[in-house]
Amino acid sequence: MIVIDGEGQILGRLASYVAKELLKGNEVVVFNCDGIVVTGNPKNIKERFKEKRDRGDPHHGPYYPRRSDGIFRRSVRGMLPRKKARGREAFKRLKVYKGNPLGLEGIKVSKTKDEITCKSLTLAEITKVLGD
Repeated sequence: MIVIDGEGQILGRLASYVAKELLKGNEVVVFNCDGIVVTGNPKNIKERFKEKRDRGDPHHGPYYPRRSDGIFRRSVRGMLPRKKARGREAFKRLKVYKGNPLGLEGIKVSKTKDEITCKSLTLAEITKVLGD
């Protein structure tokens, strides 16, 4: 089992690392999803996530999550072959938590917020825009 602390990690890099580990057959637990960072212009990031949320019909989809743990799961799902048995089994091995309910110690897998120099937002700030 691989335990990862999401605080300060970059969304895409973390999601691709997690997807690769899931496809290898490992169980992955990610906690502190509120602290995961999305880099770019904050105004554009908010617009992009709001557009994803508002797309489609509320009764028939496509559905996009509001919570930070759901957004991270959706990002990982996009990197897995989820329509094949291998991808579905891999996605079941992923556990994502908003805070740290289990009191775990996790590893850092990529650059952190301190090492990047561009503008960024955390998933907690994005979820406020989406209404969670």
